[in-house]
Amino acid sequence: MAIPVYTRIVESIKEKINSGVLKPGDAIDSENTLCKEFGASRMTVRKGLAILARDGYIYSIPGKGNFVKAPDLTKYIIYYDEMRNSINIVDKSQLLEVNIIMPDDKLVDKLQVTKRKNLILIKRLFFTEGNPVAYDIKYLIYQRGMPILEEELQDATFSEMLSKTTPVFALKKEITIYAQMPDEEMKYYLNIYDELPLLVVEQKLFDRENKPMGLGITYYRGDSIKLQGTNQERE
Repeated sequence: MAIPVYTRIVESIKEKINSGVLKPGDAIDSENTLCKEFGASRMTVRKGLAILARDGYIYSIPGKGNFVKAPDLTKYIIYYDEMRNSINIVDKSQLLEVNIIMPDDKLVDKLQVTKRKNLILIKRLFFTEGNPVAYDIKYLIYQRGMPILEEELQDATFSEMLSKTTPVFALKKEITIYAQMPDEEMKYYLNIYDELPLLVVEQKLFDRENKPMGLGITYYRGDSIKLQGTNQERE
């Protein structure tokens, strides 16, 4: 099957950039030159340039042309699964509590709700080979049809808890990661007897209209989690 001309244009320019022939700030060939080189229409060339711009390879200056974009090496894609990371897999969870609560000031701010809005509070403990590795708290903005049965919540991921009311592909996630020392409650549940720090991962879920749907906070023993990221701005 023949490769579309716009794809050949994209791959040719990507190769020049990735090999260092074209460097950040360099101008790429004009649309007229690319039309002649590939025997393509201006519309086809522009489709290829649009793909390169989308993928972070080039940028356009009106009236001057297209230029190679410098990659942003400060951006990383972090792979996070609350039940699995590069050094640990959760093989059991224990449901500690399920309650309907009213939000405090902190939750009102984070979830953008009123103090009269019902939230579902879920507390769980995660285990690996019989040892507690994480203490998990979820706050869901209550909606009709949401799962509140224990068997539906014990092993569910954050997205699965909301899947009955919001399509999974419509959910947007925001993540915050930080370290803190455990309080007495965390030490008790996670069997911590020394100064072992926790790695805390906060997840906030939004619907397609960017309205918060829930907040999850998972407290991991510092020796039970390792997160990794890669710089993949360009595809």
